[in-house]
Amino acid sequence: MVKDDCIFCKLANGVIPTATLYEDDDFRAILDAGPASRGHALILPKQHYENLCQLDEAVGAKVLKVAAKLGKAMESGLGCAGFNLVQNNGEAAGQTVMHFHMHIIPRYKNGPEMVAWKPGSVSAEETKSIVEAVTSRL
Repeated sequence: MVKDDCIFCKLANGVIPTATLYEDDDFRAILDAGPASRGHALILPKQHYENLCQLDEAVGAKVLKVAAKLGKAMESGLGCAGFNLVQNNGEAAGQTVMHFHMHIIPRYKNGPEMVAWKPGSVSAEETKSIVEAVTSRL
């Protein structure tokens, strides 16, 4: 399904022109309009899925292959030292467009710090509680 009122459906399907890096039957990868670094791209499925939990399994399996292909091309073509894959689910996680997408953010030596956090700590009791809460729902 493609949603007529979804900006990412329009971008993914060529209704709105984009700087396209990659395209196949399932995806279009485009440069992000508000990049975090040089070459920052979005992988957009052509079909509408609100988030990772709604994503078709076959499409989900393919998205990492596309990301690896693009990341490798960015390393050799742009000279980045690595890249982050970022995928946000829900507003609380930073998702601003409710159409599944994956960011590929090239990282350069001595570049700005991003996608980082300070490690916290957790007690053995809390670890057990978390494990039980999640595994009981699988």
